[in-house]
Amino acid sequence: MFDRIQKPFLTVETGEAYQPVRLAYDIHDRDALIATLEQLSCIEFDNVSQTWTWYWRDECDDLHFESVDSFRRRSENVIRLASLQVQKNHLYVNLRSFKRACLAVPFFYRYFERKILELHHADFINKVFGTDERITHGFVEMFSEEELEAILKQRLDDYYAMQARCENAETAEEAFGYLAEYSQAESKKRLPYAERYAFLLDEVEDPDVIFLGFYIYLRGRELVAIKRWFGETGYSLSDAADQIIESVFGGIGVDLLE
Repeated sequence: MFDRIQKPFLTVETGEAYQPVRLAYDIHDRDALIATLEQLSCIEFDNVSQTWTWYWRDECDDLHFESVDSFRRRSENVIRLASLQVQKNHLYVNLRSFKRACLAVPFFYRYFERKILELHHADFINKVFGTDERITHGFVEMFSEEELEAILKQRLDDYYAMQARCENAETAEEAFGYLAEYSQAESKKRLPYAERYAFLLDEVEDPDVIFLGFYIYLRGRELVAIKRWFGETGYSLSDAADQIIESVFGGIGVDLLE
């Protein structure tokens, strides 16, 4: 355990932990998508690999990484934030950290209307990697479609079952009891190596709520992975939720009990 505590985990250029994320979009208008990509100066097409690259510059120059407040960016060495692949009717955005994924979602939402491009889900890895650890080269090799869909289906089934119990509860106190029971059970579950997050865009009207929900979901898992890397094996999603709520809502003076 001492060796693990002393050994650093792998990070990306902007300072956050290396945790691969793949955003998946449905393409509704391929021509409009390509036209918009070509108009964005922060995105370039590579004829050799037939992929697009998203850089930290121009339209996304104001993206903020807390871990690099003192980092001096150089114009001759622009940081690559993601690679984009268009495959049939899908766009895949491959990123190397949870923070980058949380910044990418609102960025692409702002530039692409849903009639052109619609966010469907995010696949991600629930662990951090040692600096000397062997890592699979491609994003495709990291994820099993069958396993991810099975995990997601079970999570959604559990959620909708809890929602039904709350709606059929005779009192608000009974509903809160069901919700607390569900939250406790979820926080104690062992996180799978890879997981899928589904964006239920039709169920939420405010995009900021979508962005915040995605951030809280990924940030909790990032905290669990890092804490456990440093030996806190008992650290759970419940502990992470308390820390995130305090940092997000406490920092802006919101009383959650009101």
